[in-house]
Amino acid sequence: MAAEVLRIEGLHAYYGESHVLHGVDCQVESGEVVTLLGRNGAGRTTTMKALLGLVGRSGSVRIHGMETVGLPPHRIAALGVGYCPEERGIYASLSTEENLLLPPPVAPGGMSVDEIYAMFPNLRERRGSRGTNLSGGEQQMLAVARILRTGARLLLLDEISEGLAPVIVQALSRTIQRLREQGYTIVMSEQNFRFAAPLADRFYIMERGRIVAGFAAGELKDKMPLLHQYLGV
Repeated sequence: MAAEVLRIEGLHAYYGESHVLHGVDCQVESGEVVTLLGRNGAGRTTTMKALLGLVGRSGSVRIHGMETVGLPPHRIAALGVGYCPEERGIYASLSTEENLLLPPPVAPGGMSVDEIYAMFPNLRERRGSRGTNLSGGEQQMLAVARILRTGARLLLLDEISEGLAPVIVQALSRTIQRLREQGYTIVMSEQNFRFAAPLADRFYIMERGRIVAGFAAGELKDKMPLLHQYLGV
């Protein structure tokens, strides 16, 4: 039986006085790819930020069995958590390679720069280019690649396919498949169901700050009416 990496129970989150998450419950096992699905405003990005303590929160978030509500974000990252935010967050004035050399390790076993270039050949070609000169797809690849340098084994990927050309989305899909084969545990927030469907082991549907359904990949066909109801797919 796979070890549990992440367990969320009764998670509430706040932006100031705005109450955004209303008792989220879910769990993620080692080596799984789990996808949070939902329309814009459903609470997926806020869930990602709440896991890292980047917004006000209450409830329980256990990572490898350790309660992390109350810990500052840098302590949570040190548990081996890597976060790729929706806005990517790369340093525009630094080169591709400088961006890759910058992140501090949070755990042993981070990928070398050469390993990153083997996984993302586009980045090798643009290793000397400043962040501002990279295409949107190259910036997204760099944002994902950067967290692989840290040694994190629990990856939180927020809307990594958004606004990208199909060929780049396909490349990111292959990357996630490779990471899964290497034993990474991945939580994705996605509005793009067609990107997430072939990758995820389990799905959670979010609506108005709550999880309204959860199911395994093997149940996908039977859950299509539910997906149509909440996502319009």
